[in-house]
Amino acid sequence: MEKAFEQTPSSCVKIVLFGPESSGKTTLTAQLAAHFNSKWVPEYMRTYLELKWKNSKTSIEKKDLLPIAKGHIKDENRLTLQADKLLLLDTNVLQIKTYCEYYYNGWCPSQLIQASQQHRYDYYFLTNIDVPWQKDNLRDRPNDRDKMFRIFEQQLIKNNTPYTILEGSKQERLKSAIAIINSIIKHK
Repeated sequence: MEKAFEQTPSSCVKIVLFGPESSGKTTLTAQLAAHFNSKWVPEYMRTYLELKWKNSKTSIEKKDLLPIAKGHIKDENRLTLQADKLLLLDTNVLQIKTYCEYYYNGWCPSQLIQASQQHRYDYYFLTNIDVPWQKDNLRDRPNDRDKMFRIFEQQLIKNNTPYTILEGSKQERLKSAIAIINSIIKHK
């Protein structure tokens, strides 16, 4: 596998916030990072696409997928080296792969598929769509949230990935996530 797609090994616990757009991933990741005083990996896809939108008013294209994946992996690897016992990720390469297959009728670059199969994480939180939709320049599928939630859950099931669905208020989600992370850290 090309070096840019390799995941840096680490002994820290890695938790991924995973799910459809506008389901509270970024908010919860930031809250958890503050609570645990830990490092967190922002969603690189958002940063990349916001800059693209600002510069050209164009949305994602197939040619953007590998640079997005490489950028996310680079950020994750950099922050992995800085993390002590916990690293939180606002999405990961499996999220990018899932969106890719959805938007491009099953197509996805082989490097992204391979990275999504080889990267390892300790636990996933699948964020439910029971929070209000928040429109912005990048979010484009408010009516597909239920369908997307099911697609994301199927990815986790297909990969035999340990996960919990987080739902309810911000406070309920945070409380549930904290309890689960504390248990994972205690047993690792």
